[in-house]
Amino acid sequence: MTAIRANGITIEYETRGRPADPALILVRGLGTQLINWPENLLRLLAGMGFYVVIFDNRDVGLSTKFDEAGAPDINALLAQAKAGGEIAVAYTIEDMATDVIGLMDALTVETAHVAGISMGGAIVQVLAAKHGGRVRSMASIMAQSGNPETPPGTPSAMAALMRAGADESTREGAIEANIATSRILASPKYPTSETDRRAMAEQAHDRCNCPGGRIRQRAAIIKSGNRVPLLQTIAVPSQVIHGIDDPLLNIAGGWDTADNIAGADFHAISGMGHETPAALSPVLADLIGCFARRVDGAGMERS
Repeated sequence: MTAIRANGITIEYETRGRPADPALILVRGLGTQLINWPENLLRLLAGMGFYVVIFDNRDVGLSTKFDEAGAPDINALLAQAKAGGEIAVAYTIEDMATDVIGLMDALTVETAHVAGISMGGAIVQVLAAKHGGRVRSMASIMAQSGNPETPPGTPSAMAALMRAGADESTREGAIEANIATSRILASPKYPTSETDRRAMAEQAHDRCNCPGGRIRQRAAIIKSGNRVPLLQTIAVPSQVIHGIDDPLLNIAGGWDTADNIAGADFHAISGMGHETPAALSPVLADLIGCFARRVDGAGMERS
């Protein structure tokens, strides 16, 4: 276990590769932990010449929890946001982006490539827009812009997001809810065995079971609102990656994100759902790593 103090909280992190190589920071999505990154993805990226940094977002894993803030009523927050009202949250996506900067400072990383999935995609979007001088390149993966005009996810995926109706009061109940959610968000072309799915759910539960943190992270996403104006300020080299078969965040949201970032590359992956299965690692490593290499190569040519 490795932790640092940054931005007023404790952040648990791990690294792969050599500190002398260009840093690549991977940011997880809602309620997931650093252990959810496939090890073969980390190994491939480190093998491409990157110092890979992974970490637990606030309110998940072994990083600081905000239990004293309680669990907000998500439906009430959604209604307030739709009505244009001000909503109170424990923290914001901007705070979570600042956590990444604090982690970089603690690791003496001046600039880094950043790649985030789902909520992590929103976090790296904010990083690229508001901390562009610290970001070498940005990859927004299976994320959207917050544009309310984009199509919603399927009803089953939206319910699975917050594990609606699940009883997480027992270990087995929480594990079964995790497994049920992961099945709904699965990638049809890149399957995960039921054995591996259960093993990860058990490992994640036993490392950290914090359903309130998942709800507070969801509240931060709602608070973030429509980020289209923010995306239009991004000048960092960017790419957007999205699964054609994503049931939670419709691929139209990926297109919208790319359309609102000047010069962004867009990659639609057939058979990819809303997850990072081990079988997808070579595809993601190639897209993330080759893009970052290209950006670094172009920078060297300009210097």
